[in-house]
Amino acid sequence: MHASARLQQLLQKYLDRFTNLAERYDGTTQYSEELESVIDDYSAFITDQNNQKAYEQLEELTAVSSVALLAERLREVSARCVALMEKYRALKLLSGIGEQTDYFKNIESCIETEFGGFQITAQSKVLMIGSGSFPMTPLLIAKRTEAEVVGIDIDAEAVRLGRKILERLGGGLRIRLEKLFIEQLDMIKDATHIIFSSTVASKYALLAQLHPLTNDEVVVAMRFGDQLKSLFNYPREFVDEQKWRLKDIILHPDHVFDVALYKKAQPAMQGGERNERL
Repeated sequence: MHASARLQQLLQKYLDRFTNLAERYDGTTQYSEELESVIDDYSAFITDQNNQKAYEQLEELTAVSSVALLAERLREVSARCVALMEKYRALKLLSGIGEQTDYFKNIESCIETEFGGFQITAQSKVLMIGSGSFPMTPLLIAKRTEAEVVGIDIDAEAVRLGRKILERLGGGLRIRLEKLFIEQLDMIKDATHIIFSSTVASKYALLAQLHPLTNDEVVVAMRFGDQLKSLFNYPREFVDEQKWRLKDIILHPDHVFDVALYKKAQPAMQGGERNERL
């Protein structure tokens, strides 16, 4: 069997497993170990460079609607399952069970280099869009830098669980979680750093919305996944070059997502750099 055909079969199996596990979530940790095992396995698959060639062959077939639909559905349902795994992790910790999966270790190791040369300090004000049920990025940033961090999420259950996690792990840290839209945030104009979760589907539409709401010095870290990683993350998109400039791309070959850094385009730079897609 051709490598791309084998890959397509494997992706269909992952889609079926993710879909089944997403449908079985009942607010308890009953299926947590099974989901964690699948996501850890999928993370290893996504970061294995040996799978890249087969993916490129499969990508050539994206004109075939069934293949394109498979990739789109897999991205959506795996993102849903990541959100559920955060809920499982939060529920376990709150019940006295503290454990860490390979997926979470992978994510946390990315945070060290999130902003490249645009360092976060104690004077920074950080916004995390898509903070989730286990707000590890806000916690790590606040612990290591003493910066003020605000996390937002559209999932009310995620915000509720996240606040309980902060009560348990974030004592004395300047972190708050809200179920708000970006235009409702009282700190949006003062934000110095903004992070987008890689599983936020509308992140580039939100980036465009942020332009008139934020100050001229804000730095945006857009977590994304292209090529093979696009099966587990929403990929990078073109931006309006009169509003945002791509400053750097931080590639993490062994991690589940990469990071694109944006700053506002200044008048002298408008129409300059091209934001070519990888």
